[in-house]
Amino acid sequence: MTKHLLLCYRRMFKLNKKRKIICKVSILQKYVKSLWNQLVGCCIGKSIKYRQLSRQHSSSSPTTTTTPPSPSGEAVPDGGFNMKCCCDHSKESLEDLVALKICLLGDNQIGKTSFLTKYVGKETGEESFSTTGLNQMDKILCIKGARISYSIWEVQGDLSASTQIPIACKDSVAMLFMFDLTSRCTLKSVISWYQQARQWNQTAIPVMIGTKFDDFVQLPLDLQWTIASQARAYAKALNATLFFSSATYNINVNKIFKFITAKLFNLPWTMERNLTIGEPIIDF
Repeated sequence: MTKHLLLCYRRMFKLNKKRKIICKVSILQKYVKSLWNQLVGCCIGKSIKYRQLSRQHSSSSPTTTTTPPSPSGEAVPDGGFNMKCCCDHSKESLEDLVALKICLLGDNQIGKTSFLTKYVGKETGEESFSTTGLNQMDKILCIKGARISYSIWEVQGDLSASTQIPIACKDSVAMLFMFDLTSRCTLKSVISWYQQARQWNQTAIPVMIGTKFDDFVQLPLDLQWTIASQARAYAKALNATLFFSSATYNINVNKIFKFITAKLFNLPWTMERNLTIGEPIIDF
């Protein structure tokens, strides 16, 4: 186990070093683009800059409901800023829409589709679009006066994944690396998914997600501790934020996308770290 982790650290060190260089270039590009947007905005009399949202709290209440209690009986707060679904999907309003892409990667049968369906919802989400090896769903949100469209691409963990990873990862602002908390082999696969994804995208926010937390808490505490420790070590090697989640009980599903939104738009939102075994872990 120790040799395996050391090897992972070495590989991730090289990838992270390259990623930091690319991130610096990306920051410079965003700065230049910001200046250009301001100049264009002054000329046309309308702001086209979306990344700086108002820091004033919205008067409307969020449509996301409070997360139900976890199987252990502990309430899991969903805190943070307000995010509500936009019901106006008319063509006239598309010009004010900020389209962002997110990809989901992981082995088969780990709950990726259930996780995606839980977040998008039957009423608030666009109809899904499926191709061989890919499943794509959209969700439009209103956040502090801006309209955000998340296009979420799920890569199925079958043999076609290698050809679909470039399509899903290209231009994604965040990459969610998912594994089944009750299957350690799917956790080990995260390294391979990460390496393949980074070949096509070096700047997206990395997030590690352990699914089926409701089944995980039924395992013996010593086994929970072992799996949690290994997951935290992998997340650290990938420089990723780690979430334990459950689509069945809606644990940390909305919170993950709130975290991504806060990171992307520099929104003031404090996320609490939770390393308690038996509770949905959040580590960063």
